[in-house]
Amino acid sequence: MKLVTFEIASPVGRVERMGALTDAGIVDLNLACAAQLAASGDTGRPFEIADALLPPEMIGFLAGGALSRRAADEALDFVAEGTRTGPDGAQLLYAEDAVRLLAPVPRPNSIRDTLSFEGHMINFERRTGKKTPPRWYEAPIYYKGNPMSVIGPEEEVPWPDYTEKLDYELEFGIYIGKEGVNISEEEAPAHIGGYTIFNDISARDVIPGEVQMFLGPAKGKDMDRGNIMGPCLVTPDELDAGNLEMMARINGEEWSRSNSTDMYHSFARIIAYISRHETLYPGDFIGSGTVANGCGDEMERWIKPGDVVELEVEGIGILRNRIAEKKG
Repeated sequence: MKLVTFEIASPVGRVERMGALTDAGIVDLNLACAAQLAASGDTGRPFEIADALLPPEMIGFLAGGALSRRAADEALDFVAEGTRTGPDGAQLLYAEDAVRLLAPVPRPNSIRDTLSFEGHMINFERRTGKKTPPRWYEAPIYYKGNPMSVIGPEEEVPWPDYTEKLDYELEFGIYIGKEGVNISEEEAPAHIGGYTIFNDISARDVIPGEVQMFLGPAKGKDMDRGNIMGPCLVTPDELDAGNLEMMARINGEEWSRSNSTDMYHSFARIIAYISRHETLYPGDFIGSGTVANGCGDEMERWIKPGDVVELEVEGIGILRNRIAEKKG
């Protein structure tokens, strides 16, 4: 199932809803569930029951686990039979171009990003002459990002005035779907709620100075609208995360192509490591780190203001954003 968070106009302003991408368009799963309940005649409170079974926002859906997934499957079957409106004339199906897609989880509880691709580390060695520390092979080291700086597809990315070398990063990542602590590698796959594409915007000329103090990357990555996710969340049953083609295009030109098979630290290992004495919750986001040749820095090619960055991951889709003109 491909799930999205989308924004629509309403009498009280713009509102966020959670839906599923289908061949017919985007199905509002919560309202479709309410319509199904109303049609069955089993309840006089279809909206209240639907909110409990299939919440209208992504974190609630993830937390609902198997119950919410089953309700979503049934709601999609109901709409597929031809129903287009629900109780009180509620619209159940939208054309993709009639809504604005947001990040799948617009406000994740947390963001952790790792360094998991060996090819990326090897390229770093070749370019800098510095050996990868042995610790990298022992554990999936990560940093924490700002969950309030998340944006989605087609949104403009500002160019901070303190950097001359803004860079993209081709990654994918997971949303936690089940709470847990001290999770084993064997148990970890059951805690993955879904996958999405991640573009971790970075100021390359700033990072070296920030990490000299053994913290960071600080202003090398902490910037408004710098964590880009989308276009959808793909549930684990629909994706072989261990073998995905991954591509980066700038202004339509392919700059790089790689594959997730190069991932040295699996998401199962990453979850096991992060969850040691720290609880993970539905809606937490964990990034894979940059794939080999997945950023301009590795190839010494640099994006410019006005460029359009497209990141594509097989089975998930295309995450497209324009880099804003530099101000000041």
